[in-house]
Amino acid sequence: MKQIVTLAMLVLFSISLTNAQITKTKKDPAGDWKFEAPYAPEGYTTGNITIGLAEKKYTVTISMPGSDYKIKSENVRFENDSLKFSVYVEDENVVVKMKVEDAAKMTGAASTSEGVIPLTAAKQTE
Repeated sequence: MKQIVTLAMLVLFSISLTNAQITKTKKDPAGDWKFEAPYAPEGYTTGNITIGLAEKKYTVTISMPGSDYKIKSENVRFENDSLKFSVYVEDENVVVKMKVEDAAKMTGAASTSEGVIPLTAAKQTE
């Protein structure tokens, strides 16, 4: 009887460990982020990305320092800790792909007709 109880407890413990490993914490990109793209054209090397979540859909708005103009994104998708969206900048469609590394950091790139521009973003604390 003692062996059966021990075996049952061992099985339950194994199942809980397996579930803990399978359950992956989803990284939520919603919030305000400061981005840096040092190789981008002048005026676009730094700025803010605001990511919202409403009705299970993400929205992205970009703003540059010294300007009240906000660039709204299109085709926003967030899957497997990766955020993808497109924005029109100076009549050009720019596709941005970012990976949420952790609660405070994203890395990625913006694809333009001039090439790929690496960028990083840090979450702003309140």
